[in-house]
Amino acid sequence: MTMDPTALPPGFADQLAKYTARAAAPVTAKVAASTILLRDGADGVEAFLLRRRTQMAFAGGMVVFPGGGVDPRDVTDAVGWVGPSPSTWAQRLELDDASARAVVCAAIRETFEESGVLLAGPDGSSVVDDTSGPEWAEARRALEARETAFTEVLRERGLVLRTDLLRPWTCWVTPEFEPRRYRTFFFVTASPAGQHAAAGSTESDAAGWLGVGEALSSAGERVAMLPPQYCTFLELAQHRTVAEVLDAADRPIPAPVMPALDTTADPVRLVLPARYAELNRVG
Repeated sequence: MTMDPTALPPGFADQLAKYTARAAAPVTAKVAASTILLRDGADGVEAFLLRRRTQMAFAGGMVVFPGGGVDPRDVTDAVGWVGPSPSTWAQRLELDDASARAVVCAAIRETFEESGVLLAGPDGSSVVDDTSGPEWAEARRALEARETAFTEVLRERGLVLRTDLLRPWTCWVTPEFEPRRYRTFFFVTASPAGQHAAAGSTESDAAGWLGVGEALSSAGERVAMLPPQYCTFLELAQHRTVAEVLDAADRPIPAPVMPALDTTADPVRLVLPARYAELNRVG
């Protein structure tokens, strides 16, 4: 593997003193959701990735999965819902019912905004078969601009959320020394047949499918990514098919991962759970 996930991101060392001071009074982490959109490729599992514009204040220039913060309107009860109940999701995510509903709704909304893939359908046994075209593009734009609520987009089209198509994967919390912090719940899902993922968000300047193996071999050189994304690929590499990934994710979400700083190391490094070092070594 080419990337050491414990190495400090570029430019971090120059501001280390400032970041260390921030850790003494960390800002509250905002709740966010990210969806790892998967498909089976010729050489194994592939994931849909976005490259964030370099001008973005958070993770500029980095490759990420579709995702973003929870919209307060995501917590509404007005959305049509198929699959595990909010209380079941609350148990899986270790949240209260309202927060779990909001996170799951945000995961599906952000996936649609940033990839065009919509995990919704007219009933619990189908999904939208095509999300291309100007009408859907306008819906994505309006959602990103917060001009409309996701519930309105669904209600106008007679659609319900297919939350049964999501599986919880992991949760990462931005380190306490960062000025912008998120508690991000990562989900996995199979890209629905007939729908085609494509970039559409103003926050990204490139998008596409990348095999898990290629993502790992090119990370840190041709593909810039942060530890959560790289470590997620290390985990995905343990499975040969999307079905295997979904089966592995059919359990409560693991304990959140929040990197710390090892200031005794030279150079200073991030501290991550030991399992990632082992996966990186054997991969």
